[in-house]
Amino acid sequence: MNLKGILSIATYPGLYKHVAQAKNGLIVESIVDGKRCLAFATSRISALEDISIYTTDGDTKLSEVYRNLYKALNGTKTPFNPKKASNEELTQLFSKALPNWDTDRVFLSDIKRAYAWYNILVEKGFVDGEADESEKAEEETKAEEEKPAEAAEAQAEEKPKKTRKKATKKTDEETSAAEEGGEIKTKKRTSTRSKKLSKPEDQSAEETK
Repeated sequence: MNLKGILSIATYPGLYKHVAQAKNGLIVESIVDGKRCLAFATSRISALEDISIYTTDGDTKLSEVYRNLYKALNGTKTPFNPKKASNEELTQLFSKALPNWDTDRVFLSDIKRAYAWYNILVEKGFVDGEADESEKAEEETKAEEEKPAEAAEAQAEEKPKKTRKKATKKTDEETSAAEEGGEIKTKKRTSTRSKKLSKPEDQSAEETK
């Protein structure tokens, strides 16, 4: 799918492709009949690739809605005329393409317009089940941005493990040092006692003399 350069121009029927820049506007070509005309700079022009639909948790690009709609309809146009369809028909099909659409901010007139554009694009081969080129570029950029973050998380997980090993090693060294210290103290005490015990023997020798 490629919606780049496809425009909706207020008061102009159908959809148009941007052909060239003019002094006082844009030269555009009708997708329906291929005729070219001038879209004045004062006209309200909307690029379809920039349009999004309100949802309950943000918004979704029109290209994604069309991709879902294309899959739901097996690559065909809507089974009804958007202008003449009942409100129930409009909303039921739209819910298949975008289940979480905001019912308070998306109006039936918006849905009808979206269907009308979709039918033109499907008929002329602009819509398919593939992601839009801009969406692919965004996904690639997002994937590249996530790689450093994932690497940083992996490093953060490895660091505590190394610290624990060092701490364990240090504790073992302290324990062995403490044990060695205990042996030294024991030896010192033993030698002191032996000195004390030798004194009475000296004294008895003097008494004998």
